[in-house]
Amino acid sequence: MAETLIRFGILGCADIARKVSRSITLAPNATLYAVGSRSLEKAERFAAANGFPPSAKVYGSYEAVLDDPDVDAVYVPLPTSLHLKWAVLAAEKKKHLLLEKPVALNVPEFDQILEACESNGVQFMDGTMWMHHPRTAKMRELLSDPQRFGRLKSVQASFSFFADSDFLENDIRSKPDLDALGALGDTGWYCIRAILFAADYELPKSVKALPGTVFNKAGVIKTTGASLLWEDGKVASFNCSFEANLTMTITAVGTKGTLQVNDFVIPYKEDTATFTAGIESWFNDLVTAWKQAPREHVVMTDLPQDALMVKEFSGLVADIKRHGSKPEQKWPILSRKTQLVLDAVKTSIDRGLEIVEVQWD
Repeated sequence: MAETLIRFGILGCADIARKVSRSITLAPNATLYAVGSRSLEKAERFAAANGFPPSAKVYGSYEAVLDDPDVDAVYVPLPTSLHLKWAVLAAEKKKHLLLEKPVALNVPEFDQILEACESNGVQFMDGTMWMHHPRTAKMRELLSDPQRFGRLKSVQASFSFFADSDFLENDIRSKPDLDALGALGDTGWYCIRAILFAADYELPKSVKALPGTVFNKAGVIKTTGASLLWEDGKVASFNCSFEANLTMTITAVGTKGTLQVNDFVIPYKEDTATFTAGIESWFNDLVTAWKQAPREHVVMTDLPQDALMVKEFSGLVADIKRHGSKPEQKWPILSRKTQLVLDAVKTSIDRGLEIVEVQWD
């Protein structure tokens, strides 16, 4: 039986939508079907520049994409402040939802999105692309191996890039009315997800923002960090910033092993990614060198991680369409856990670095 092609509509013409348009084109089970913008001319330019087929529908509004009965799923890269309105409306129109991160301004907003998805039987997934790289599965194998890694003791994650003055004043991620979470919602989202990934998605007991949060003139976060604590004593910390050189690292330390990755958000190369594993590391007799250096593991992929994200999402949607399957709950749960920790960090910042408890309910 031929693979079901999932017909995608895109709401808006954000820069990241250019990348995801290519991802949809590369995915074997998805196709670019429609794009909508508040400006028809802008939508036409976007479609022409990003590989949309001649048959694709081009609309001068977001509503028109959602009203198109042939659109199976929508990708929503709109500013975070608009997620609640358009994600809920998409779900109510029975459109499966691939939503950019951060998924909402806070958990109560996100819960409304999830309620709409659940009520209408649509699949939800956020746009955290690195989760879909085969390297991520290989890192999970190491972290889950009691002989090679042992018990997790600590995690450090960082994601920063150096933004110019125009970005810090004019980019959507610097505007309080559009993306009020700033660097915490953008680069911080990835760090929090990385920490939860290393902890096998066990929520921490509490979080505390670190000193040194920096805001732009409009009061939006440019740099911040936090520490996380679990009931069993493991700890984690992260730093995220729009003010430092491009860096995207994870270091997870267990009782027997250490995992390190230096490009976890976007691999250095599309078809190859690496991580290092140090197993029962120790010094030589004179303590002048290590007995054995950490080993580099290389993971190849035929499709880039963003296309693999689209492929996995489209496969879930196809199962719902073809077999009446229930939406996969793994992805909304991971999104909600990430948003919960992010909310706690923001609360700690707002309360002068108070310790904030993290609870699922």
